[in-house]
Amino acid sequence: MTEPEPEMPEMPKVFQISLPEENIEGRFADFANLWHTPNVFVLDFVALTQPPQVGETEDGDHAEVIPGRVVSRIRIPPEQVFELAAALTRQLGVWEHETGRKPPAKPLYDSQGRQIRIDDEGVEGPE
Repeated sequence: MTEPEPEMPEMPKVFQISLPEENIEGRFADFANLWHTPNVFVLDFVALTQPPQVGETEDGDHAEVIPGRVVSRIRIPPEQVFELAAALTRQLGVWEHETGRKPPAKPLYDSQGRQIRIDDEGVEGPE
């Protein structure tokens, strides 16, 4: 009969992350669109490709059409969304302190027209 292996203490994790040469300059995006499935959150970063134009919705109503292109799609597991939200809130606070800039005075809205509030505690989702 063999003896059970002794449990190894949990070792600290050290990430060694490389940045491919072709990604050093990054990509510019005018905005990001966020959506999810039960297993993954997807962030589509979009760059506008032309000035807005007058067009129509699928229902035939007049609309301002804003052409854009996804320049990067990032897929992350739901567990990482909490870390990302916390990191964005921290970095936004540092940026505001460094630049003296504050959130926009006009209300912000999500893609379904619901207001998003930003205050000293961070971002509060649709009301």
